[in-house]
Amino acid sequence: MPDAPTTTGSPDSSTGSPDSGLGDDRIRALDAHWRAANYLAAGQIYLLANPLLTEPLRPDHIKPRLLGHWGTSPGLNLVHTHLNRVIKDRDLDAICVWGPGHGGPAVLAGSWLDGSYSEIYPDVGRDAAGMARLFRQFSFPGGVPSHVAPETPGSIHEGGELGYSLAHAYGAALDNPGLLVACVIGDGEAETGPLAGSWHANKFLDPVHDGAVLPILHLNGYKIANPTVFARLPRPELDELLRGYGHEPIHVAGDEPLDVHRAMADALDEALDRIALLQRAAREEQTAREDGRVERPRWPVIVLRTPKGWTGPEVVDGLPVEGTWRAHQVPLPGVRENPEHLRQLERWLRSYRPEELFDADGRPRPRLLAEVPQGDRRLGANPHANGGLLLRSLPLPDLERYAVPVDKPGAALHEPTRVLGGLLERVMADTGARRDFRVVGPDETASNRLEGLFRTTGKAWQEAVLPTDEHLSRGGRVMEVLSEHLCQGWLEGYLLTGRHGLFSCYEAFVHIVDSMVNQHIKWLKVSRSLPWRRPVASLNYLLTSHVWRQDHNGFSHQDPGFVDHVLNKSPEVVRVYLPPDANTLLSVADHVLRTRDYVNVVVAGKQPCFDWLDLDQARAHCARGAGTWDWAGTENGAGEPDVVLAGAGDVPTQEVVAAAGILRRHLPDVAVRVVNVVDMTRLLPKEEHPHGMPDHEFDALFTRDRPVIFAYHGYPWLVHRLSYRRAVHPHLHVRGYKEMGTTTTPFDMVVRNDLDRYRLVMDVIDRTPGLAARAVAVRQRMQDARTRHHAWIREHGTDMPEVAEWSWTG
Repeated sequence: MPDAPTTTGSPDSSTGSPDSGLGDDRIRALDAHWRAANYLAAGQIYLLANPLLTEPLRPDHIKPRLLGHWGTSPGLNLVHTHLNRVIKDRDLDAICVWGPGHGGPAVLAGSWLDGSYSEIYPDVGRDAAGMARLFRQFSFPGGVPSHVAPETPGSIHEGGELGYSLAHAYGAALDNPGLLVACVIGDGEAETGPLAGSWHANKFLDPVHDGAVLPILHLNGYKIANPTVFARLPRPELDELLRGYGHEPIHVAGDEPLDVHRAMADALDEALDRIALLQRAAREEQTAREDGRVERPRWPVIVLRTPKGWTGPEVVDGLPVEGTWRAHQVPLPGVRENPEHLRQLERWLRSYRPEELFDADGRPRPRLLAEVPQGDRRLGANPHANGGLLLRSLPLPDLERYAVPVDKPGAALHEPTRVLGGLLERVMADTGARRDFRVVGPDETASNRLEGLFRTTGKAWQEAVLPTDEHLSRGGRVMEVLSEHLCQGWLEGYLLTGRHGLFSCYEAFVHIVDSMVNQHIKWLKVSRSLPWRRPVASLNYLLTSHVWRQDHNGFSHQDPGFVDHVLNKSPEVVRVYLPPDANTLLSVADHVLRTRDYVNVVVAGKQPCFDWLDLDQARAHCARGAGTWDWAGTENGAGEPDVVLAGAGDVPTQEVVAAAGILRRHLPDVAVRVVNVVDMTRLLPKEEHPHGMPDHEFDALFTRDRPVIFAYHGYPWLVHRLSYRRAVHPHLHVRGYKEMGTTTTPFDMVVRNDLDRYRLVMDVIDRTPGLAARAVAVRQRMQDARTRHHAWIREHGTDMPEVAEWSWTG
């Protein structure tokens, strides 16, 4: 059994007491609301009919498939009930992130009780018919999921995977100084790596410009089948851990409802008093001190310990259930077939005394709604949890201010991401007053050539600052932490509450957030189908330090597969761009920063790269997504080409253009078409993706039957997969990364993977009908060049001058 009900603050704070300052009438009103929420949560799992138990339960009242999670629901209902009270008492602007996401029935119950659910879904009214529909639709075909999801009012957090709640909560609080973000963390979730890293987010939360996060660590003791680590830690060790993370714990524990209500009320009041005091002190001190530096607060955390499956069946078939792992999902599994289980279910549901909670028409009685806030203050209706309601367009500057001049293709080089950094610097400056744009990344902003941002803002940091540090700032809006999980979670929470941002990352290590982006894509896909969910700013990735220029770090840093991962997902949500130079990167960035409800992946190098297109050409090329570069080809109006050389990505594009130059010089009678692809989804059929090309357009660009040699940035089979339904596919030959990596020269990376210009020319000779026999000497020269390359780099450690000093002269 849990400890006796307690509320205990830190040794330096006043100690709470189970004797809450609330009167008995208010405690009973809170208990009524909690009992109603528990009844509704259990009813959603079990009942197909007879929602108010106006007749004895029969098997046909029970759902044929019992799905859902009861174990966490009573604890979540307790939190929801008590947050209602403090929001109303204090007129708080507050949302809650529900970490135990499979507690969907609890969060749905709370929004139905506060009326926000019925406002969004009028067919689920706050009456008996609406209650019946609420019950029936839960985990039912055509209904709603068993976990917290976009369909759930007040949610910003997909409950399908655990570990991200606290990062999302901090992301929501950033630049929201008046917002309280409560975050319920399940003790199973607390074992995950992302959640463990998220405890450090308080070192980045600025008490002056940001809101507050109140973590509520809910210890009910068990996961699906095992005890949880946090629940079994001795309390002194748990307190030491939480204090080491920078929090002051306040404990609530018990299983006697009225006592726990009093303890929880005291705990929330103590926590919110502390938060208000800390924020007020920080804001007053920041105003008074010239350097604007304040000490990092030690924020409160509530540790809530209640039984798993609290108030549910204690024993089923002779085995303990309440307070054990058996309460995790459906504690009475055989209700339709087992009369005893049916009787137990009826006793359980009637133990909440529904006749006291709902009138004859199924409407909640006024008493249990006495502590529920009104209007936008309700957890189910707060606009921060539907961030598109608050979203403002970014003030994006004219690209002409940042574009690089291009008098002729391939004559000059720039670092594309450094050029982009100038644009981002301007956006950061122009959002300085409104504070609704952030750049996140794992310790790589300067490495990725985006350090221009630091002329406008610093890196968020609340710890000590040493004289040797650079660009650290209490109110900075660049977020760097060596945790891709935390960067992703911050940005998701920030975007879903109505702001804008960019995630800059080394290409190989963005895979760390594969499962997180899965959940965000699913969230956006569902949100787009809900008219009440307003569009939010897109999640924009800038992947740089990419596979072809990791010659210094080697094999471990070479993986271009994030694009493959993303392009497996919902086509209405995902977009992938590979701009080949600085001006196309500017055009793509301008586009993605304007979009809504997408996940945009932009892959661009940070090393010097040839400038191919001026700004007007770049804009037109990016608008097309794919097109010919006539200046590089040798068609000369000859009708269809003999061969198509296609490229996607900055390094492959350079090799394609270089190969075209070799063909122009050595085989001038071969009609070569050069195609560049910026938007990878253009390769898909129109029926499969909104950006996909119709067959006639694809055939006109790539032909139906001529050989296509395609140099691609990533794994070559992706291009095959995207274009396998096209007529030209049997004639398509793709070169790309094939896991041949090491610490070597830049050109050797492409040679190792058969993506180099010489190999591409050999492919043209091998695959163009009638060319092999008459181009034997040229092919031999290409093979000799590759052999010469291998010998050169082993002797000199650098690339051959003909490669290192190459530029386009066509």
